[in-house]
Amino acid sequence: MKVVIQRVSEASVKVDGKIVGEIDKGVMLLIGIDENDEKTDADWLVQKILNLRIFGDEEGKLNLSVRDISGEILCISQFTLIADYKKGNRPSFIKAAKPDKAIPLFEYFKEEMAKSGLKTASGIFGADMKVSLINDGPVTIVMDSVTKN
Repeated sequence: MKVVIQRVSEASVKVDGKIVGEIDKGVMLLIGIDENDEKTDADWLVQKILNLRIFGDEEGKLNLSVRDISGEILCISQFTLIADYKKGNRPSFIKAAKPDKAIPLFEYFKEEMAKSGLKTASGIFGADMKVSLINDGPVTIVMDSVTKN
């Protein structure tokens, strides 16, 4: 799994012109699921993200996690993170998990995030989504579960 983590002041996602998920201060997560990903990948990423110290403390140092600040989480599925762009100019998404595998794993990821007790919102898997955010910092980090080993 690949996740783009963006520290935000606020973020929202619309489908068909209607807001389906929105948060205030916290993290917006763009989540790409590879055909080889399993629940263990999601588990590792959830714990890493919940404890990632990317929020400023009273001295402005990045010492606090989204959990520490009681922040909010917005999860957006994004299969394009699994793009293979090595050949030519048109990316291939052949390694992205098919919906029958990706949807349950995305739902599992969201459920595990929600178990933190933090407000957790999301877009709609596979929908044409319009995402808005105010990136705070900006702070943007890319995580890949293949680095967990």
